[in-house]
Formats: sequence, structure tokens, C-alpha cells
Amino acid sequence: MNFDNYIQQAKASSFGLKKLNFGLSRMIPFNRPHGIKLLEIGDDEVKTIIPYKRKNLNHIKGIHACGLATAAEFASGFLLITKLGNQDYRLIMESIDVKFHYQAKKDVVATFEANDSWTDEHIRNPLKTEEKVYVRCEIVLHDIEGNHVATAYTNWQIKEWSKVKTKV
Repeated sequence: MNFDNYIQQAKASSFGLKKLNFGLSRMIPFNRPHGIKLLEIGDDEVKTIIPYKRKNLNHIKGIHACGLATAAEFASGFLLITKLGNQDYRLIMESIDVKFHYQAKKDVVATFEANDSWTDEHIRNPLKTEEKVYVRCEIVLHDIEGNHVATAYTNWQIKEWSKVKTKV
């Protein structure tokens, strides 16, 4: 499977985005029942969406905190892996911190931005001399009416696959 080809198609057309979301729903089965999907993909930005639907609601009929956190994790992780390449680097989320500002009573969009100079400064260049790096990503979440629902901070451990040690 040429993952980069699917991403380029998703950037170019809505049909390409639908195909990518379909494939990702099989690759990431946890997101499927919640309906978390890629909304937009750019070279330096990814937007994911979590719908306001019954399966995603908490006891006070807002989108559950864990659903919002998952949408944020998906946005930052997806952009990092598309910028770095899944063949070369291994990402593991080390921790997540979410600050909630407004109750989510509509669909919520999580947005993460990172340009090439940020990626070089925080990931690629440090990995030339270090075995692994930790990067902190800020993801903003707004409902479809523009209300700032939350700000999430995902902390990712990143290392080259060649430096990953696993027990056999």
C-alpha cells in the first residue's frame, strides 16, 4: 500500500479524502464507531472532526472529553507521520494534556499545524545526534460555530525505526 499516494489524492480531491478515511477506519478501528475522520489535509495542517452524535456524548449531552482528546491525538499524529514518513520513524504518544474551555454541543474540529522548519528544528536535526526525541504539539479544537472548545497538548516520542529495540 502506497500511503503517500493516498495522502496526495486526499489533498487533491474530496473523493481521495473519502478513500483515505475509509482505509483509515479499517487501520484505526477505535475511531470507526466514533466517526472521527480527517476533514482537511494540507502540507502543514491537518483537521480532524468528531461528530456530535449519541455514541460520543457524555452524561450532560456534550462530546465526551476522551473523544475530544482522541480527535486531537489523531490530528497531530497524522500530520507528524505524513511529514516524517511511516517507513523511517516510529511515533508513540507519551502523554496528552487537554484544557477544556467550552462544552461541545456541535461537531468539533481539531486543528494541528507544523511546517517543515518546525519539523526540522524539533525532530529531524535533534535525531541526528540523539536516539529519540520528545515533541509537544498544540492542537486547538473548535466547534463548527467557532467556539473554542479545548486546547490539547500531545507529547510524542519519536525515533528512527532502525533504533527501535523490541523483544522477539
